[in-house]
Amino acid sequence: MSQAKITVVGAGNVGATAAHIAASKGLGDVVLLDIVEGLPEGKALDMAQAKGVYASAGNLTGTTDWDKAANSDIVIVTSGLPRKPGMSRDDLLAKNAGIVKAVTEQIVRTSPNSFIVVVCNPLDVMTQVAATVSGFDKNKVMGMAGALDSARFACFIAEELNCDIADIRGVLMGGHGDDMVPLPRFTSIAGIPLTELMARDRIDIHIQRARKGGIEIVNLMGSSAYYAPAAGAVKMAEAILKDTKSIVSCCAYCDSEYGIGGAFVGVPAMLGENGVEKIIQLDLNETEKAELVASVNHVKELVSVVETMI
Repeated sequence: MSQAKITVVGAGNVGATAAHIAASKGLGDVVLLDIVEGLPEGKALDMAQAKGVYASAGNLTGTTDWDKAANSDIVIVTSGLPRKPGMSRDDLLAKNAGIVKAVTEQIVRTSPNSFIVVVCNPLDVMTQVAATVSGFDKNKVMGMAGALDSARFACFIAEELNCDIADIRGVLMGGHGDDMVPLPRFTSIAGIPLTELMARDRIDIHIQRARKGGIEIVNLMGSSAYYAPAAGAVKMAEAILKDTKSIVSCCAYCDSEYGIGGAFVGVPAMLGENGVEKIIQLDLNETEKAELVASVNHVKELVSVVETMI
């Protein structure tokens, strides 16, 4: 059986961390690609030398040459400008749309049969850009958002309840922004609904913190998060490569689902060898539906703006 090939575009904090996690998990051959000469080569060499400490399968290649990324099974797109203090995810729209467009054109040229996992912000809109420019089937293009947001939500819940974070299964929907929709009714700890274990006022505090999770880190260290986003992207890649049928909150294309009508937004989805294999449709109450509609409408507004740029 041939070795899987994963290309990570962008050798900054998120990209390098994603490449390192993928390599350490032995998911396949990893290519770290960037436009800055020496940066991907140096980081890949450092990671390769780490294999002398812990053994892992697969080759590591750092490069500025897209041809070395040819025939990738999965391409994780992390390239783009990170947020700075005072910036919203939406502020990155124009510049990152141009970057994602150029990256996607190279993906089509070198790896036309690949799956694309988008990480850069504004996440839902950049996923739409990748889908539009690539022309790939919608199930082959997705964004890493809910995997990160649900991980943040789980972290805050575990801290308060002093429980094993591995027991927590969170569900978040909508756009990856301040109007994301965490769903405490569908969030559980070892199968027990969160609403049975935590008072509503405390849940609301953690919902707001999850929504502001990115900017909290930006304000603390002056740049965007990278460990958790990278881990979320690799989790999605692993589900596809290993055909695990994992249900992950992620940015996926929805048409009739939830009445969304054609947009990439955060939903619980089953990931396997065919990419996004199924959108899980939950029976939302009226409040949850209203929050989802508001979040989706915001995504659609940004998409309408970015369509003039690509």
